[in-house]
Amino acid sequence: MEATALNTDKKEKRERKPINYRLAARFMRGTWGYFVIAAVGLIAAVITAYLVPIVTSFTIDYALLPFAEAGYVPGDNAVPKFILDWVESIGGKEFLIDHLVLLAILLVLVRLLNALSTFLRQGFIARAGESIAKNMRDDLYEHLANVPFDYHKHVSTGDLVQRCTSDVDTVRRFIQNQLLEVIRTVLMLVTAAVIMLKIDPELTLWSVILMPFLALSSFVYFKAVKNSFEASDEAEGRLSAAIQENLTGVRVVRAFGQQKREFENFTEKNADYKKKTLRVNDLMAYYWSASDGFGYLQIMVSLCVGALYAIKGRISVGEVLVFVSYTGMLTWPVRQLGRILADLGKASVSLGRIDEIMSAPLETEPGKALTPEIKGRVEFRNVGFRYEDSSEPVLQGVSFTADPGETIAILGSTGSGKSTLVQLIQRLYSATEGEILIDGVDINDIERHHLRRSIGIVLQEPFLYSRSIMDNIRIVEPDADEEKVFDAARIAAIHDVVTGFEKGYDTIVGERGVTLSGGQKQRVAIARMLMQSAPIIILDDSMSAVDTETDAAIREALSGRRDDCTTFIISHRITTLCEADKILVLEHGRLVQTGTHEELINQDGLYKRIAEIQNMLEDELESERGED
Repeated sequence: MEATALNTDKKEKRERKPINYRLAARFMRGTWGYFVIAAVGLIAAVITAYLVPIVTSFTIDYALLPFAEAGYVPGDNAVPKFILDWVESIGGKEFLIDHLVLLAILLVLVRLLNALSTFLRQGFIARAGESIAKNMRDDLYEHLANVPFDYHKHVSTGDLVQRCTSDVDTVRRFIQNQLLEVIRTVLMLVTAAVIMLKIDPELTLWSVILMPFLALSSFVYFKAVKNSFEASDEAEGRLSAAIQENLTGVRVVRAFGQQKREFENFTEKNADYKKKTLRVNDLMAYYWSASDGFGYLQIMVSLCVGALYAIKGRISVGEVLVFVSYTGMLTWPVRQLGRILADLGKASVSLGRIDEIMSAPLETEPGKALTPEIKGRVEFRNVGFRYEDSSEPVLQGVSFTADPGETIAILGSTGSGKSTLVQLIQRLYSATEGEILIDGVDINDIERHHLRRSIGIVLQEPFLYSRSIMDNIRIVEPDADEEKVFDAARIAAIHDVVTGFEKGYDTIVGERGVTLSGGQKQRVAIARMLMQSAPIIILDDSMSAVDTETDAAIREALSGRRDDCTTFIISHRITTLCEADKILVLEHGRLVQTGTHEELINQDGLYKRIAEIQNMLEDELESERGED
């Protein structure tokens, strides 16, 4: 799995997918209203933020300075003329001096309006970000649940988890923290430029003289940090894959005493992630400290030149305050450009990685998508199969018929195509040659969900959820009554075992059924499959972990259902196969023998050789027990 993740990372470095704007728009469904309200709040927040220095300037120039310095002529460029005319109409400066509290109330109201606007901006962009993240997770999960079975065999689970969590969160953070910052930066620059140029164009130039250097440093920072961000993300992906694999295979790690080696492997990846993340943090520290220096230096220039102009009577003290305040307010969004660009780069990378999943083709219906009644007659007609990435056939020219109620046993060496054969019945893979019919209908013409609901399957390594045994058994029929669950468990020879547990059927099995033995997991899985009441059932070496006595008990219980369903059993035990109505012997993907136990035991071939070997081993064991 780890190798797959690494190969994926290398491919991403060679080929970076452009942003799929159609996919981005799809994820934004249902959120446009949030964006509109957030944008209105943003505009109001910018306007009110710039009103605060103007109100303060107006208060200083028209109300306070007359007390401080007689004969000083305040400027009126920061305040629109119609406001000055209105002030004169109600009594002018004397009125403001007598009612100074009104200006204080106005300043408080502007601050409150700014707070409300900021709340709308941040609150609704947060709602938009969370809604988009939910849409992304929903779409990713649905897509992954409907891609072909073969897709999951060629990808790393840890890498998929990273893309569905960390990459989604990266996009969410960009939307919530940076998306509107681009608009905010432009609005602040335009608004400040209009007001400052109206007051004094020359002082405006002095107040932004270092801004180009600050903007340039933002772009340099973006270029330097982009690759470091990607390297950190890729290192995190490798770390996540290592954690996922080790937690999933913790029993194997302990069984082989590999805790120290796996810890060293994890430590190595963790150290690599730390190193690459510290590189990002160092670049951020250099940039923010340097940009702080540029910002404060720009404010100092603006303050010094503004003070000089005020001394000369060119502008008022209040207008100096406006310039200093606006310079400080502009410094943050300009230096924030580097962060915005860096986060945009990260979000585009993450969106591209998500797009790679969403671009994987979905499983489609190759035929008519019929939903016929399935009784259980299965017919293979010269069926062949090979994987897309392989020239070697897995199955060749396989033909047989299974009538309703029959038990078909399949025997073959490892790699002979046994599991592939039964997976073709479920159409997890599609035959590349010949055709498979169920009750006379080509399975390609049967709607896949209808087909799979009609076929119960138990694998050699069954998957159990971290829930109670009761929930695991009736997962295919959540509303089933307990008695039906008990009946299925009795057939699977697990009922007595479960009732012996302290909590009985309420026992939590742990992730992947880790608290149960291999045989117990297989029997729980058999009980779960029986809850389907499917007309076709497949036991893919699913009793390999149970003893022969329990195996015989399960087969005897299943024989009572023989008239109701067609059963396929894959096993290496002759004792399991011998009672089947028909036995198929596969060798190198070809059907080399077909018949009953009595017929095949009298033929030279693989079946007879395996039977003789197993009988010889049983005889040796019996003799050893006799000697003991």
